[in-house]
Amino acid sequence: MSGKRIGFVDNKLDNYHANTYLAILRDQLKDRGYTVTACTAMDEAGGRAWAEAKGVPYFSDHKQMNANVDHYVVLAPSNPELHLELCKWVLPFRKTTYVDKTFAPDVKTARAIFRLADKYGVAVETTSALRYTNVQDEVRSLGGPAAIRHMVTWGPGGSFGEYAIHPLELAISCMGAGAQRLMRRGGEPLSQLLLDFSGGRTAVVNVYVKTSTPFAAAVTTEKETKLITVDGAKIFINTAAAMLNLFDSGKPSIDRQESLMIRRVLDVAGSARALKGFVRL
Repeated sequence: MSGKRIGFVDNKLDNYHANTYLAILRDQLKDRGYTVTACTAMDEAGGRAWAEAKGVPYFSDHKQMNANVDHYVVLAPSNPELHLELCKWVLPFRKTTYVDKTFAPDVKTARAIFRLADKYGVAVETTSALRYTNVQDEVRSLGGPAAIRHMVTWGPGGSFGEYAIHPLELAISCMGAGAQRLMRRGGEPLSQLLLDFSGGRTAVVNVYVKTSTPFAAAVTTEKETKLITVDGAKIFINTAAAMLNLFDSGKPSIDRQESLMIRRVLDVAGSARALKGFVRL
């Protein structure tokens, strides 16, 4: 399995993302030939229990783990504040690494992770699963980001801090990193982010936590507006496939500036000044 061995790195391995990606690699994407051959976690006791239940070798020694993997997946989807520390565990081994959402707790830390990756010459990529949906497919068919004049996205979740990235990633992945200023209306459970982009383009990102709200988008060009409900059946399969594409090529397919812009928007959206008026990004 040389070249196709994956190591999971997490805070607590028994979480939805670890379980889902492992299952997908063993089922829908098994023909790609990748296998999770090692795992480790900050919560060692819980991690060992998960590893035994899932049939994945557990390593407390990171060097021993590294001898058994070719690529890393840093998970901890509910703990972005731990991603830099987890990246410090693995990036020095100079192996291609995917980092789960939300990349970092703030843009300063996001830049620190990228600097660390650059120091060791590691290809690093991060994204929400909402980057790989039928909405992006539709935007490409309409001519790409330059053709989109206005966009509205909707997303639910348990909290703004953990789930706002999803409808925001939906918007930035379709419109690019050229957001220039932001205003936020409302707090939890109903928040709305107003974004002005370069070229007079605009977006509204609705984050409706603890509600029954579908992931959806309205995409407006010069000629029409299309309302698109996200097909959730394949978003994690598509994200896992993109992860494997990263490992195959050794080259990120996501513009780093988009990842940094997403984190910058979240930082500003969390500030009191964004509730008072537009703030430049």
